[in-house]
Amino acid sequence: MTETERDQNLMVVVAAEEYAARHNMKTGEAFRLFRQYEISSLIRRHYGVLHTQALEENGYFAEDILKRKNCNL
Repeated sequence: MTETERDQNLMVVVAAEEYAARHNMKTGEAFRLFRQYEISSLIRRHYGVLHTQALEENGYFAEDILKRKNCNL
């Protein structure tokens, strides 16, 4: 695993933890949502921009995507 891949994984984990905390849910539930709506792959795809931001911004990114997909969360 490359350093970039490790960073991308960290970003996904932090995003799921942040999202779960904000929505009073378990992290596993957030991961299931991320899988269902392909949030993890979006975070990885936008690594070039997201890695320049604070880690908690990944949670906001995920939240924005889920809102746009009308998940009603």
